[in-house]
Amino acid sequence: MGTYSFMDVTASLTGMTGVIDLGAGSANADEGISVSMGVAKNTMTIGIDGEVMQSMTPGKSGTITVTLMKTSPANKKLMQAYNTQVLSSATWGRNTIVIRNTASGDTITASSVAFQKLPDNKNGKEGGSVAWAFDCGKIDQVLGEF
Repeated sequence: MGTYSFMDVTASLTGMTGVIDLGAGSANADEGISVSMGVAKNTMTIGIDGEVMQSMTPGKSGTITVTLMKTSPANKKLMQAYNTQVLSSATWGRNTIVIRNTASGDTITASSVAFQKLPDNKNGKEGGSVAWAFDCGKIDQVLGEF
């Protein structure tokens, strides 16, 4: 049985506006970084006679959400990148996100990455968190072993 720690997770957003560190040490909130695939890989069709057809979908698109504490310096860097990239289609959707767990060997690479929208910005009793969602054209994942 292995041991997991977010301290072993490195992550970065790389694009025309530079490289932004998003892994351990970036003041991540408890939610951390989540990867969600956008399309089911399989569609099962059941015929009128009960026979089954499996259809594999080639899509690898999805969403990566990075949740940072309100006080994370990465929020400013991400806002600057968003404000620059939104100015032209020549800079939009051309980012890459790479997430690695150095202890297990997990590697997640996302390409054709665009900001989904500006995150909700709450100011309340406690600082809370800021969730940055990215639409990813292709996500490739390799899970290692602890």
